[in-house]
Amino acid sequence: MYESKRQYQYGTGRRKSSIARVRVYEGGTGSITINGRDIDEYFGLDVLKMVVRQPLAVTDTLGKVDIICTVEGGGVSGQAGAIRHGVARALLGVNPEFRAALKAAGLLTRDPRMKERKKYGLKAARRAPQFSKR
Repeated sequence: MYESKRQYQYGTGRRKSSIARVRVYEGGTGSITINGRDIDEYFGLDVLKMVVRQPLAVTDTLGKVDIICTVEGGGVSGQAGAIRHGVARALLGVNPEFRAALKAAGLLTRDPRMKERKKYGLKAARRAPQFSKR
C-alpha cells in the first residue's frame, strides 16, 4: 500500500534486540500492517496482537488510525513490544494530551532488559565451567 501523500506521525520503538519503525496515519479505518502483512497474518498469538493494540486501547483510538510499521531483529515477543513502544511514541505526535494516559500505563518507558554479554573465562554470561575437585 503506497501512502506517501497522507500525513503521518513517526515513532521508533525498541525492545530487546528488536527495532520497529512505526507510522501512524490519522483518520484511518484501524488497519495495522507489519512488514507488508496484516497483523493477523504476522502474529499468530492473540496475546501479541493485544500487546500491539494496547496503546490504541489506552488512548481510545482503536478504529481511528492506520498503522504501518517495519520491524526487524529479535523474536516475535520482542517485536510486538517494540511495535507497542513505537505506536505509543507516534501517538504523542497525533495528540500530546495522550502523554498522561500512556505514561500511566507504562507504554512510553523503554524496557532496558537486554541479553547480557558473554564474559571470558566463562561458558556464557554467568555460567562458569563445571568444577572438578580432581
